[in-house]
Amino acid sequence: MTEKRRTIGYLCPNCRQSVVAGRSLFSLSAGQVKIPCPCGGSALEVEYTGSAYRFTVPCAACGGSHSVQLTSAQLMGHDLLGLSCPETGMDCCYLGGEGQVFAAMPHLEQAMDRQEAASGGESAFLDELVMSEVLAELRDIAARGGVRCTCGSDRWRLQVRYSSVELHCAACGGTLRLPAATMEDLAALCAQPKLLIHGKEPR
Repeated sequence: MTEKRRTIGYLCPNCRQSVVAGRSLFSLSAGQVKIPCPCGGSALEVEYTGSAYRFTVPCAACGGSHSVQLTSAQLMGHDLLGLSCPETGMDCCYLGGEGQVFAAMPHLEQAMDRQEAASGGESAFLDELVMSEVLAELRDIAARGGVRCTCGSDRWRLQVRYSSVELHCAACGGTLRLPAATMEDLAALCAQPKLLIHGKEPR
């Protein structure tokens, strides 16, 4: 029987290098787990509460840290799960399969490079061109009736963040977050003919 594992990746706020490590679900459930950056300037922590896994993630986007609780089903139910900074909307951590996390980590580095290049400016978005194109593509998908929720509803509202957009189901409150920081984010959205908000399952 194959041991269930998750790969965890984040960008160190201190040295800005990627930190990626694999852990078994058993080890994550055994107690408090720390995944430190080799520079010693940060460490991601995971604590199992008995019913959920509490992740405390160092955030290179805002320089602080964020706490997120995930159930076992949420942790193991995605090939790639992104955790985001509530202040900037930027990704700060990826959880999932080893290949998927390693493939996604360059996105964090690119987004941080763009944030640093844009620092001191007055732009409302990390990249105004990318955000404009993402919103235009989203309008096209919506016009085709391509946005639905797992609860069955097709009613939703849009929230635009600094480097992402969020679709919120008007019926059950489910959320789908779409990164809008790089041209790769735009390309990923253009490759999706339909968008599915992850909310409640239909009865």
